[in-house]
Formats: sequence, structure tokens, C-alpha cells
Amino acid sequence: MYAWSLWDWGSAAFNAVITTFVFTVYITSDAFGPGASQQLGWALAGAGALIALCAPVAGLRSDRSGRRTFWLGVNTLAVVVVSASLFFVQPDPSYLWLGLILLGAGNIFFEFASVNYYAMLNDISTPSTVGRVSGLGWGLGYIGGIVLLLAVYFGLIQPDVGVLGITSENGMDVRVTMLVCAVWTLVFSLPVLLTMRDDKSARGRLPRLGVIGSYRLLFTSVRDVWRQDHHTVYFLLASAVFRDGLAGVFTFGGVIAATVFGFSAGDVIIFGVAANLVAGVATIAFGALDDLLGPKRVIIGSLVAMILAGLGVFFLHERGASIFWALGLVLCVFVGPAQSASRTFLARLIPKGKEGELFGLYATTGRAVSFMAPAAFSLAIALGVLVTGQTAREAEYWGIVGIVAVLAVGLLLLLPVRVKVRSESALREPPPA
Repeated sequence: MYAWSLWDWGSAAFNAVITTFVFTVYITSDAFGPGASQQLGWALAGAGALIALCAPVAGLRSDRSGRRTFWLGVNTLAVVVVSASLFFVQPDPSYLWLGLILLGAGNIFFEFASVNYYAMLNDISTPSTVGRVSGLGWGLGYIGGIVLLLAVYFGLIQPDVGVLGITSENGMDVRVTMLVCAVWTLVFSLPVLLTMRDDKSARGRLPRLGVIGSYRLLFTSVRDVWRQDHHTVYFLLASAVFRDGLAGVFTFGGVIAATVFGFSAGDVIIFGVAANLVAGVATIAFGALDDLLGPKRVIIGSLVAMILAGLGVFFLHERGASIFWALGLVLCVFVGPAQSASRTFLARLIPKGKEGELFGLYATTGRAVSFMAPAAFSLAIALGVLVTGQTAREAEYWGIVGIVAVLAVGLLLLLPVRVKVRSESALREPPPA
């Protein structure tokens, strides 16, 4: 369990440092020329489309080959190589597309690795422990990302002269940070790769399939899942919606803090550290509630609390930064538990041997609706302009209403979904010693 959870801790280098706080900020800076942000959006959209198309088939082929740990290792190593390769992206417009292509490739390999990683959850847990196991991993992911972020920020990025005399000249502080991320991911991925063994007896048990054959089998499996249990399909849809809302909380939280509540760049980083620590600790703690009450109750409770806190931020925004600190951290308390419980909810529904395939669909459905939170955020601001007559800048606090709306839709879609541990689930079996 602990070896498995450390992969979340290590992979946070890609999530928190590369794609959220450091490299994406670096590559959209003025040094890369005008329009870099728009190009970043196109690059990530292209990567997302490839993930949506390929993740379920990658998971299916991993299931059939019985080489889940092997493919986790291959894709994790690819993430490490991509992370290290970002060192070569110098702050010049001629390097923009090198950086974007590498970042897009890293996202693809990271999602493929995550599919295999999630699929292992059923192998190491039981119905009475799956919530705590998932919560531990997800919580360590939050905390690990912040530990690394603080280390590289205060050791390399913030000082005029960082460790080993590294400065910001030619973007060297950020570029060396990418090497640190690569090493971090590699070191903390080794425990699960060295301790989780592939099922050799499964090799050769099923005939090999080509790409077309894999898609045919995938469509057949989706049809069979629908016929056997509509609620698995309902959950994939509901979770895709509310997970996009959860992602929107972190994506736009810093924007709202800066533009609505007047946070400085330093204040945003301090809040980000506090937010991730709170989310990490809460996710680990709520894992026990997942096992005790069930994942559906945890998700519903979390979504309701977040909707109320979000509305509080909207209606009380004129009271200043203290309101955002209080209610913003309440939002962060419930983001991680909802994400972790979503993972365990699906784990309870998956028939043994189809973990990679179903978690591949989990990734695909999430990508398919990833436009919802950004679109709802922007549309809510436009509505605020019409209602109040304010400028878009002045009405930016309305954006939180858009995020709340996505969470509410996801909540409504989740309510009729039944949760149970299927009789053919791997969770029915005790984990290996």
C-alpha cells in the first residue's frame, strides 16, 4: 500500500510543478513571444484528444497482457524523460513548440501511467480498506507536490542566486527545476515498480489484438457494461462532470484570489501551499469515512459543502481577503476527498480483469467534458456583466458561480447512481501478502 501510494507523491512533480505552477508559467512568459498562452491551449487540447481516444485501449491491452506494472513503468519512465528534456527549452520564441510538444507528450504518458496505476487499486485493497488506500495516495500527491514546490521555489526560483549558484539567466532556474522534477518522479516511482509483480500466468492466456481489434473489443465491452449495469455508465458521466468542477476550483482559484481579492503573486503561492496541504491532509483523513460510509456519501457531502462555500465566496466577496482565506480553504478541504472517493466508487464497480479498461474510460470521459468548467467560468462572468453593468474585470467574482454550477450538475447526475461492490470485483479478494 505504501509503495503504491508513493507513486502519487512522486508524480506530483509533473502535476504540481510542471503543469500548474512552474513550466506552464515559464513557457507563456513574454520571452516566448506573443500568443504563447493560446498555443499552449491548443497543444494541451491536442494531447487531451489523443488521451481520450487512446486511454481505454491502452488500459484494455494492459489488462489482456497481464503486464500492468510493466506498462506503468514504461509510461512513468517516459514522463521522467520528458521532464528532463524540458531542460533544453530555452527562453526564446524558437523553442516554444519544442516545449509545447514535450509538455503535450508528458501529459499523454502521464495519463497512460495513471490508468495502470489506478487499475492496481483493486489488487492492494479490500472493500473495507479501499477508501483509506486511495485517500492515502491522493493525499500524498497533494503534499508531495507542495514539498517539492517549496524546495524548488526557495532553492532555485525565488532567490537571485539559488543553490549551486544557479540564477534566472537564460531561464536556468526553471530549466534545472525540470531536472529535479525528473529525478523526483523516478525515485518515488521505484517502490511500486519494484514491489508490484505482474501476473505471469496471464501472459499468453488471451490472443493478441491489433489496434482495430482492440477498439472493436472496447466497444463490445462498453455495450456489455451498459447491458449488465447501467449505473457504471451513469457514474462515468456524473464523475466526469463533477471532476471537471473540482479541477476548476484549483485552476481558477488563484485567478479569483488575485483579481477579486487583491492577492499578490506571493500571496497566491502562500495560499496555494496552504490549500494543497489542507487538501492532502483532509484526503488522507476522509479515506476512513469512505470505508465507513461509502464513497457516494463522501462525494455528495463534499460537493454540497463546496457548493455552499463557493456561494459564500460569491455573496461575501466584498468583505475582503479574509473571506477568501476562510471559505477558499473550506473548498480545498473537500476537493481531494471527492476525487479520491470517485476513484474508489469506480473500483467497486469494475469486474475483475477489466480495471485498466474501465479506468481508461474514466480518463476518457473526464477529458471529453474538460471544457465545462472553463466555459462555465467565462459564461458566468459574461452573465455578471449583463446583470450588474460592471466591466468583465469588475465582474470576475461571478466566475465562481460557473464553477458551482458545474459541481451542482455533477451532484444531480450522481444522486440516482447506485453504489455496490460487484460480486466479480477484485475487491472481493484479499490483497496479496
